[in-house]
Amino acid sequence: MLHVPAIDSLIGQTISHYRIVEKLGGGGMGVVYKAEDARLHRFVALKFLPQEVARDPQALARFEREAQAASALNHPNICTIHDIGEQDGQAFIAMEFLDGATLPQQNAARRKKPMLTHI
Repeated sequence: MLHVPAIDSLIGQTISHYRIVEKLGGGGMGVVYKAEDARLHRFVALKFLPQEVARDPQALARFEREAQAASALNHPNICTIHDIGEQDGQAFIAMEFLDGATLPQQNAARRKKPMLTHI
């Protein structure tokens, strides 16, 4: 029987040719990790479906369509998709790693700035 590690225990593991470095975040539709691409020696963000969702063929198809749709776009506000893959039952999307503040951090910083009023 194939042992598939839990998504939360991937730090230090190698998936395909990506070495998982740290967990960046997660939610209902996936968990995102920072990983090092061993072939190109760059950091990427790896998005995995939660295992309960990954067992659903329709969810897997949506996940693949998401990667295909995003990879067809070229815009400064959309991260670049580098790869999609699957290893040991874990589907993933490898995308551009963008280092910076998270959306909640940016929103919190905006709330701290004084509001300008116009007369």
